[in-house]
Amino acid sequence: MQEVKNQELVQIIGGVSVSGTLINSFSTILKTISSLGRSFGSSLRRIASNTLCPL
Repeated sequence: MQEVKNQELVQIIGGVSVSGTLINSFSTILKTISSLGRSFGSSLRRIASNTLCPL
């Protein structure tokens, strides 16, 4: 294995790419947040209107 010198390190070009996995994870996060908000809103509405199901 060769040791890379500082001059060679400066020439290395890398980048950030948007992959399908990254897009999928963001979409899953948004779906989860949306679902939690919907559940929380439903619970508040049912509590406020006093239409809770008896256990």
